[in-house]
Order: sequence, then structure tokens, then C-alpha cells
Amino acid sequence: MAKGDRKRALRGRAGRMQGGRGSGRASTGQVRLWGRHAVEAALRNPARSHRKLWATREGIESLDGELPPDFPVEYADVQDLARLVARDAPHQGLVLECAPLEDLLLDEVLAQDGAGPLVFLDQVTDPHNVGAILRSAAAFDARAIVTQDRHAPPESGVIAKSASGALEIVPWVRVVNLARALESAAEAGYWRIGLTGEADASLAEALPAGPVALLLGAEGEGMRPNIAAHCDALARLPISQRMESLNVSNAAAIALYALASR
Repeated sequence: MAKGDRKRALRGRAGRMQGGRGSGRASTGQVRLWGRHAVEAALRNPARSHRKLWATREGIESLDGELPPDFPVEYADVQDLARLVARDAPHQGLVLECAPLEDLLLDEVLAQDGAGPLVFLDQVTDPHNVGAILRSAAAFDARAIVTQDRHAPPESGVIAKSASGALEIVPWVRVVNLARALESAAEAGYWRIGLTGEADASLAEALPAGPVALLLGAEGEGMRPNIAAHCDALARLPISQRMESLNVSNAAAIALYALASR
């Protein structure tokens, strides 16, 4: 869809004010997203099933386009919206409750056309970091991010806000066994590079000509040894000795830029 074509149906008719008070928790099986970019992206995503939008009148006016006439919207004030989201969350007058995105299989992603990198995250549990990595993955045309079910945060408003719309763009694959998923990537022709500050080779020296699966570990602990063992190469970012390491989302952005600049 062309960028100009997306400027459609996101503003307009809404329901009556009914107090807008809430518990701060989403309905069972639903997620709450907030902030203009996250909400707009979710509203435009045909894969989303929407339940309700709470909004201030200013929030509705900030949307780029118009909502369908029958879209379930309830006007609320800023204080009421604050009760619907995480503490001190910057909701920008928009809170959307919707169904979570459907699960994806790695084989489904690999079967699609595309040459962008895969981003594997090993025990990256901070939702702000996951959201920021999604944003960089979208900016540099990554095919997907891959996380392990037990060692990653669930889909949430915090991730969506940090991703600034990228949660709706970049496929997010959750797997039971990260090592097995890395093997599947190798079988599909991906060269697996794990980022670690202890590596001898720089990322530039380790980059191949073909597709890359980039693996990043949690801050502090880094990659687990059994996961690092499934990489074809380990590489470091050439940062100054005055700094021990980078935030994992910053490292992901730099590495994805390096891949895009080959």
C-alpha cells in the first residue's frame, strides 16, 4: 500500500462519553495499546481484531484519516485514560483494546520471498528493548524477530509504544527451542552471527555476502553458551574501550545498519 493510500479512515464518528473509567487491565485475551503511532498502526493492520478505542477528542483529531462509522469509540478525559494504561504511560489521548496478533511459525516466514536479516533475541526480556529492536528491524527491513517463548516479554502496550508502529509491521516469531530455530535458519541459507564483546572478529570482518541471522543476548549475561554454539561466527561492534558495552537495542540498530550498508 502506498504511503498516501494509508491516509484514510482513522478519524471521525465516535460513541458517547460513558465515563471512560477502567481497571488498568485489558479484557481477558485482549491487549491494550496506547500512543498515536502504535494505535494508528494497529488500526490500519487488517490482521488485528479491534474491541474498543478510548480517546480524548484531541486524540481522535490527531489520527491521520477517519474511523469507520460503526467503530466502537468511547470519549474519555486524560485522567480516565490514565487508569486504562500502565502507570505514567504516555497515551497521547488514545487507548486501543484489541486481540493479540496471531502466532507465526518460522517456517512460514522463511517460505516467503525476502532477503532481509533475521534477528534472534536470547533472553532479552525488557519490553522497552524489544520494542526498540522491532522499530530498528522495521527501519532496516528485517524479515522477522525470533524469541523464545519462556524468555521474552508478551505482546503489550509498552512494546507497541516503544516500537512506534513496528509491532504491526515486523513479524514476531515465538519458538519453544531457540537453538532449533537457529538450525532452521541455517538450513534456509542464513549465516548466523552472534554479537558479543568478547569476540576477536569485528562485525564487518564476519559479514558474509549472503543472508544473515543476527543473534543478540540479554544485557549483562549475554548469549547463553549453548545458543552461541549454534552460531557460525561470533563478532563484536568496534566501540571505544572507554565503554564496556552498548544497550542491546542500540547494538541491534548499529548491526542492522551495518548489514543494510554492505
